[in-house]
Amino acid sequence: MTQLDNLKDVYDHLQKRAPEVIDLATAVSEEEFAAFLDRLLERAASEMEASSNEFCDLDEVGLSAIVAISLNGMPGIRVIREGHSNGHVDLTITIDLTSPIQRRLAEAKIEDGPSYHVKGLDQLLGRYSTGRDRYAWLLEYVKKPNIKNRLEAIRAHLDKVKPRNQKGDCRDHDQHLKWFFHSDHLHSSGEQITVTHVGINLYPPAQAAVRT
Repeated sequence: MTQLDNLKDVYDHLQKRAPEVIDLATAVSEEEFAAFLDRLLERAASEMEASSNEFCDLDEVGLSAIVAISLNGMPGIRVIREGHSNGHVDLTITIDLTSPIQRRLAEAKIEDGPSYHVKGLDQLLGRYSTGRDRYAWLLEYVKKPNIKNRLEAIRAHLDKVKPRNQKGDCRDHDQHLKWFFHSDHLHSSGEQITVTHVGINLYPPAQAAVRT
């Protein structure tokens, strides 16, 4: 067996067992790294939702700790909670295997309506972001029923008020991830930042069963 065959075996094994490793190793542009991180977060969100009965009583800090633990399980990913970037941002995610290092700031809120979501956006873009990073996350931990309608209300509100120099209307997620959508904003630095808004459904099935 040649060395090339060995490498192909390794590649095929990783493609089946850990495709995210391949995605990270082959990403070269900011857009590809952004897409990779979004898929990683979607997986973490799905895992949290599958255990919503255990997590639904946690506060914002506790829920963000669960996200951090999940993302930190990926080689090359480092997540810092309450890191400093003109204040204590909820999560700072870096990919250390790249040059330059890729970074993502994330602000997190327990969902309480569109106006409260905008406050999180104000913190993220008006305080924490320096404009150096082109992408950011705004996480919504939704503990109430009907996450679909709640995210749609937030999106409609953003399109109506255009907060933080929002450029145009919000748009569907590039990879069509459920309860993810994008908005683009002109930052005070003069740079455009894409914020990915992420809904995480933590309304526990046990409560849903009682309501029905």
